[in-house]
Amino acid sequence: MNTENIALSLEIMAVVFGLAYLYFLIHEKRICWLFGIASSLLSIVIFYQNNLYSEAVLFVYYVIIGVYGFWLWTTKYEQNIPVTIVKIPKKTLLVSIVLGSLGAISLGWFFSNFTDADSPYFDATTTGFSFVASYLEVKKYIAAWLFWIVINGATIYLYLTKDLNIYTLLTVVYFAFSFYGFWNWKVKYRDAVLQP
Repeated sequence: MNTENIALSLEIMAVVFGLAYLYFLIHEKRICWLFGIASSLLSIVIFYQNNLYSEAVLFVYYVIIGVYGFWLWTTKYEQNIPVTIVKIPKKTLLVSIVLGSLGAISLGWFFSNFTDADSPYFDATTTGFSFVASYLEVKKYIAAWLFWIVINGATIYLYLTKDLNIYTLLTVVYFAFSFYGFWNWKVKYRDAVLQP
């Protein structure tokens, strides 16, 4: 098997695991985190090989947040304490935007000055805000999906510029399902609030 076929196989496996992750996340199943970890481990290799270093760093973070998410959701489940969908407080939203921006600027500066990264600031912007959105997702803030709508829309362009066609298709699916995830979690939140 040549290098191109291996890379394509890794990309396909990462996408399949990524789709499983998204499906189970929308339906609030803790197994989502295991699929997310598997997809992320494969993605680290792919993005590193394509000089998208901010993306590679992001997927290292996804592995870490996946372990945390699985631990949190499992611990709460075993203690019979639900991790409920909630609205984001304004202060948390503001802090999230500031942290995403600082992450984007810092990563962009680092990768533009110390590596041969392609599109370092654009890549770093999607990465910085993905860090934030992932954390919000673990905490089940509805707003996480709004972050993902914007991030996934921008990431489609980034992947197209690198001819990562399968990842582009995955991100198009993520983009579409971000709208569904937002709607689904919003309905579940509303129904929980309206229960007597």
